Amino acid sequence: MSNTVIIKDAVKRYGDFTALSGVSLDIHEGEFFTLLGPSGCGKTTLLRMIAGFNTIEGGQFYFGDQLINNVPAHKRDIGMVFQNYAIFPHLTVRDNVAYGLKARKVPKADIDRRVNEALELVQIAHLADRKPNALSGGQQQRVALARAFVIEPSVLLMDEPLSNLDAKLRVQMRSVIKKLQRQLGITTIYVTHDQEEALAISDRIAVMKEGHIMQIGTPNEIYAKPQNPFVAGFIGVSNFLDCQVTAVKDGKGHVTIQGEQDIDVPVRGTYTGPAQISARPEQLFFADSGMPGQVQFSTFLGDFIEYEVRLDNGQDLIVNEYTKDTSTVHDAGERVHLRFDAARISLYAAQSGEVLSL
Repeated sequence: MSNTVIIKDAVKRYGDFTALSGVSLDIHEGEFFTLLGPSGCGKTTLLRMIAGFNTIEGGQFYFGDQLINNVPAHKRDIGMVFQNYAIFPHLTVRDNVAYGLKARKVPKADIDRRVNEALELVQIAHLADRKPNALSGGQQQRVALARAFVIEPSVLLMDEPLSNLDAKLRVQMRSVIKKLQRQLGITTIYVTHDQEEALAISDRIAVMKEGHIMQIGTPNEIYAKPQNPFVAGFIGVSNFLDCQVTAVKDGKGHVTIQGEQDIDVPVRGTYTGPAQISARPEQLFFADSGMPGQVQFSTFLGDFIEYEVRLDNGQDLIVNEYTKDTSTVHDAGERVHLRFDAARISLYAAQSGEVLSL
């Protein structure tokens, strides 16, 4: 049976270095929850604290109602999938998957049934008698997955499980992982630095930076409504432009962008002063008036064309125009004007980074 995972004010220190500083999370039962961030942000450290592999310098960790701070790793009822798979080279696929069940002294008949079911789920039943050195990277990863969930853990932990696979296989395996998790309903905590991977497989994402949680939300919330410039810049592609909020009236901020364009942005509060716009490439469009610039080059990517446009002030912006919406391709050197989708861009106070837009 799956569990909720509740973390309150987690602290982790290595000497004078604080790797995690008061992190709190509430992960729902059966949820696919991803810890996402750059190297060194603390995501793997937090996962290892949940697993019981790292000491806890502060805070409380709960599986359901049970405080697990002092529960040994082998008694936490977790499954773990590592970056390097960590499967036993001297055992067959079948014996690798059965290992955790044997350690738990499950009756042999149940072991055989559960192993067979697990191998069928990850579609490697035909490889049951092979050794790991006779398997591809994707097949080894499937063995690691089967071994982790066959014990029916209440929480499944995954630490960069796809990072050793090539790009095409990563896409295939992330689909396998998501389908398995949905089918089994196991509370899953997944660590990655790959933004696309996180957006593709997660129910919710916690974006981390330097031991802090910068934002928690669904993939759509994280992408469409980043709550600070770090998240806007880390997730996907964003164009940042300096601007001024000159007035706020009836819930809209009047924004002047580098003296070239005025737009009204839905805002919270009454802040006026220096600000910064974050606009995704699809939140910019070509128009008869607006920010003047010149097309530097275009890249045809099937369903959309990506343009790099250099504004007259020297700043380069990325603009995506979907092929279903246009029959025109702008050539390199062409003069253009850009405007913003005011209802979808993000607006931040220049100094604090506080989000101003709704």
